[in-house]
Amino acid sequence: MGVSHPGERLPAIPVEQQNPAQQQAVAALIAGSRRDARGPFIPMLRSPEMLDRAQRLGEYLRFRSVVPPKLRELAILATARHWQQTYEWHAHVSIGLEAGLSEKSIDTLALERADSALPSDEASVLRFVRELHRQHAISDALYAQAEALLGEDGVVELCGICGYYAMLAMVMNVARTPVPEGTSLPFGPPWV
Repeated sequence: MGVSHPGERLPAIPVEQQNPAQQQAVAALIAGSRRDARGPFIPMLRSPEMLDRAQRLGEYLRFRSVVPPKLRELAILATARHWQQTYEWHAHVSIGLEAGLSEKSIDTLALERADSALPSDEASVLRFVRELHRQHAISDALYAQAEALLGEDGVVELCGICGYYAMLAMVMNVARTPVPEGTSLPFGPPWV
């Protein structure tokens, strides 16, 4: 489970120091879709019940949500960018590319550019995510766009994706979760 980095808080707990509840939470992560305990799950292991409950929600939102994978990843990356969460950004850029996001779309997110150059579905989701994070609400016009694109269930799950990844970002920003050595990022973490 990883090595502590300078400034990192809440580093990996060695297996031999984990209590039974922590060991069970790690086993559940390894047995599920994630196959490993890393990133946000390292600091969250301090609360194994929270980790277990959160990771089950996250597994649904990330792997089975009605929101199409490309738009899911866009929402995850936009949330990571909003929170300046470098680990989440690093972890999801390649997933976003595999899901169909273009380099241009990812650059738009990274540099916080206007969404005018994005395909219409991506632009609608990005506007929704940005407005939700910045204004804490959604205008009627933007809601109508999102509902037409995703349906009511998709709108609710898009909100869930934003909330879940915001929670992970907060945990990792407090823990100062590092990215792998030598990683190049378009922005830095908020604690620097």
